[in-house]
Amino acid sequence: MNSLKLIDGKAASARVLQQVRVDVAALVLQGIQPVLAVILVGEDPASQVYVRNKILRAEEAGIHSLEYRLPADAGQAEVLDLIARLNADASVNGILLQLPLPAHIEETRALQAIAPGKDVDGFHSENVGGLSQGRRVLTPCTPSGCMQLLTDTLGDLTGKHAVVIGRSNIVGKPMAALLLQAHCSVTVVHSRSSNAQELCRQADIVVAAVGRPRMIDASWLKEGCVVIDVGINRIEENGRSRLVGDVDFDSALPIVSAITPVPGGVGPMTIAFLMKNTVTAAVQQAQAQRSLSEAPCLSTY
Repeated sequence: MNSLKLIDGKAASARVLQQVRVDVAALVLQGIQPVLAVILVGEDPASQVYVRNKILRAEEAGIHSLEYRLPADAGQAEVLDLIARLNADASVNGILLQLPLPAHIEETRALQAIAPGKDVDGFHSENVGGLSQGRRVLTPCTPSGCMQLLTDTLGDLTGKHAVVIGRSNIVGKPMAALLLQAHCSVTVVHSRSSNAQELCRQADIVVAAVGRPRMIDASWLKEGCVVIDVGINRIEENGRSRLVGDVDFDSALPIVSAITPVPGGVGPMTIAFLMKNTVTAAVQQAQAQRSLSEAPCLSTY
């Protein structure tokens, strides 16, 4: 394996988290303690692991975390009431509602109930709209992490042709918006695209986010392109369970100039940018509570 081609998400996330720690320390000296509230409804095993990891990273960064666990049969009103209480609590800077939710709870309604300024996942329609307009808002963590990996790898992205495979609200659409902000020419391909493979072969940057294991092989890729593989798929292979991406890594590696591995690529960046968003939210809320001249001024926010 050519390690020079690997985009190390663990190392990149460590750099982001180190800056978060520095910024949290600066805020604490000003009397501002960033606080993240995490809501978990039900007992989905994967969600429990994700929440545990997020809380651990928060504490390591100096962010206080509050964990709220509701039973799987909790009603919509109970979830909305908890969100309303956290919205009203000035000591809480960020609210994360762990997905997926039980089927009887309306996901969109619950996410829309979170105050946009505390929406550290960047899923509220006000933040989504702000992103599409190029305003400074809280943006979804996974696409933001992908952008960091791309700029670390390529520097200025101006003029690059980027193809995003997948159009989900969580990754595909915000990813396309962020790439446009970086002055890329952006193409989004999806299940209804008639020439997806041909379009991908024209791309300098490929971001794969479709949730289909090893769907993208070398025949989809232009020589020398950069691949960001967002997919995390668990498969059984040779009697063992393993994680693979949406890209056929072994096929792609000889073709690309750089690629994210799975695991160890995009995944760590998602949590790192959740922490970054929490600090951003804390700074913005402090600025809203006092005059701009007295508000904390951190160069990265």
